[in-house]
Amino acid sequence: MAHLRIPSADRVIDDVESIRRFLLPHGIHYDCWPVAGRVGRDASQEEILAAYAPEVEALKASGGYITADVVNVTPDVPGLQEMLNKFNQEHRHAEDEVRFIVKGRGIFYIHPENGDEVFSIEIGEGDLINVPAGTKHWFDLCADRTIRAIRLFREKAGWTPQYTGDGIASGYQPLCFGPNHIAVKGFRIEQAAAIAA
Repeated sequence: MAHLRIPSADRVIDDVESIRRFLLPHGIHYDCWPVAGRVGRDASQEEILAAYAPEVEALKASGGYITADVVNVTPDVPGLQEMLNKFNQEHRHAEDEVRFIVKGRGIFYIHPENGDEVFSIEIGEGDLINVPAGTKHWFDLCADRTIRAIRLFREKAGWTPQYTGDGIASGYQPLCFGPNHIAVKGFRIEQAAAIAA
């Protein structure tokens, strides 16, 4: 389940419909697909693509995507930090960034063009996100540094990062709640950390 955070407003949104409504004016599509019993968490790329073939084919038809693959990132991937450094600074892509998370978690930061505040969306198992082409954003993994995701492309060359040169990403740390974040007496965990600081 996703968690959307607006740091400047000290606000967290974590129900599906509210997340969808928040993201819609930014052109970002968010959805949840059922994962229980669909495929093993360590299934092969072929098994994952077969299990989600109806949803993937529907996305291809509606978005003009021509290919899908599965990316599998774990802490032991050689050169992991160098790979993450390509995406954890603000950039755009010439095509949509479409991801369905099968395993693990990651966090997108979105920097709206309309002057709205930067916000983040943590995505995990069952979350589908489509960040439209041209959207200023950056991405990082959560602390477990693990993510397995179906990716869709019109052409992979369009997914190359186009860096904005803005150092804004350095002012944000990837804060992930995980599947069992804690809410006590009206405070979310990041609020408690801010109060303690």
